[in-house]
Amino acid sequence: MVSDVHGNTGALAKAGEGADALICLGDLVLFLDYADHSRGIFPDLFGVENADRLVELRTDRRFDEARELGRRLWDELGIDRATAIESAVRRQYAEMFAALPTPTYATYGNVDIPRLWPEYAGPGTTVLDGERIELDGLVFGFVGGGLQTPMRTPYEISDEEYAAKVEALGEVDVLCSHIPPDLPELTYDTVARRFERGSRALLDAIRRTRPRYALFGHVHQPLARRMRVGATECVNVGHFASTGRPWTLEW
Repeated sequence: MVSDVHGNTGALAKAGEGADALICLGDLVLFLDYADHSRGIFPDLFGVENADRLVELRTDRRFDEARELGRRLWDELGIDRATAIESAVRRQYAEMFAALPTPTYATYGNVDIPRLWPEYAGPGTTVLDGERIELDGLVFGFVGGGLQTPMRTPYEISDEEYAAKVEALGEVDVLCSHIPPDLPELTYDTVARRFERGSRALLDAIRRTRPRYALFGHVHQPLARRMRVGATECVNVGHFASTGRPWTLEW
């Protein structure tokens, strides 16, 4: 199981070795690597110095200034923003979906572009969002995307729309999502020094339906990588872009 792949295609190609299936919890796209500012769509277009500045502004939560920097750089570049980003994302998706083993079960992260996935997901990849599937006797439910934030990443939706997807799953054995349930231990990033958005709807579903596992990613350096909520083991499966190591679920 992997999450937050962010362009680590080489490790992704090996992630399913020895497993019956690979589960991917999203964020395939690499827009900007906060650990290495030379990697990603943004530095490819605007250079490392501007990437350094963008990371500084976002880390300081100066989001208006970060957006203004982006607007100025796009104006200076003189090309259509949406077209340039989609072209870069398509190149990344072509490489990463080709690396996915068969079978793979995947859902979207907040930086992904769902409308492009059908073009790249081969017959061995099943995409699920607000849907469930049975694997070897266990029912897995999948909820993709993230909640709305000042970052304005591509696949952020309203709390109400997200909650409706969680509700549609009903009772499952394994609850799979990109973002964590809304608990401070699971949503606080110790390096970025901020809380990411977790889902109250996920937390309520965990307390109400008591799945065996709740598995997620999104928070790259969480305060707690796993904790129990009642009968449920909640696990951040890891920042795959940096570790290259999948998390294994055995039953």
